[in-house]
Amino acid sequence: MELDQRKLQILRAVIDEYILSASPVGSKAISRSADMNWSPATIRNEMADLEALGYLAQPHTSAGRIPSDKAYRLYVDQMLRRAELSSSEKTLLNSYYRNRISGIESVLRSTAQALSEITHYTAVVMMPDIAVNRLRHLQLVPLAEGKALSVIVTDAGVARDAVIDIPRDMTPAELETISRTITQRCYNRRMSTVAEILTREISAEMQSRGEFLKTLLSRASESEQYGTGMVELTGARNMLRYPEYSDMDKAKSFLATVEQRDELYRMMKKASDMEFTITIGSENEQEGLQDCSVVTATYRVNDSPFGTFGIIGPTRMDYSRVINVLQGVQQNLGVILQSLLKED
Repeated sequence: MELDQRKLQILRAVIDEYILSASPVGSKAISRSADMNWSPATIRNEMADLEALGYLAQPHTSAGRIPSDKAYRLYVDQMLRRAELSSSEKTLLNSYYRNRISGIESVLRSTAQALSEITHYTAVVMMPDIAVNRLRHLQLVPLAEGKALSVIVTDAGVARDAVIDIPRDMTPAELETISRTITQRCYNRRMSTVAEILTREISAEMQSRGEFLKTLLSRASESEQYGTGMVELTGARNMLRYPEYSDMDKAKSFLATVEQRDELYRMMKKASDMEFTITIGSENEQEGLQDCSVVTATYRVNDSPFGTFGIIGPTRMDYSRVINVLQGVQQNLGVILQSLLKED
């Protein structure tokens, strides 16, 4: 059965009311809406049909209805009303970036804080993919035999490290030579181009370590190994203020899930292929987020995707407002990062 205009109008009214109240919605409440010209009995019958179609659920026999994930999906795909950010929201957003542009990392942390404060939900920001960062310094630090710590510092203002395998006969002095050579030859170059530059300009003293260098540089350009440190999360406890999370088991499950930064990173990385994504309830892969919706946006510099940021909230979140906030942040972030990433 397709939804006619009356069913769509009633369904939207139920969703709008539930977003505001977090309480099951009855036919009398809907009939009081200014644009409803039908009796409570007619609305009740339509709501029963919507329940049979899987768009509404009735938590208790005598209670009103609540929207399902299927209803929210239809809502965001076909019914969402868009509006501009208010002047107070724009002022608050701009205040987070004023005097906070000392580096990419600090800007992105401010972004997470701004998103959390403006929306009152949980904010997550993925740091830029290391492949698009510029190299500032690479250092290989000897550890146990056959192991070294690779420390990479980029223009994002953050050091990223990983334990790597090295030839067993490689000396600390040789590691220092390689570190110095890579830093000198590739300073301020995009990480995605470092391997190509060194292959083309590799020095005589490093030729005997060609295979090791290929492995090192291949790993250095892959961001997955740095996933845990590349996600900024703010406002996780904001969720506890919503009645959906008054259940302690549900609250604990959510908090445990968002603490798994590798999983969050993979989620945000997957979303970076799209300008905007909205993932609702059971559509989320992580079990602890299946009572939540995740809305993400991709931020760009010079039209190139640079990273992803987003909001995690209850499925009854105010989707229109969240999307408006993300669009406002998206515009600000692109301008600020472009100014920070200009070549000296």
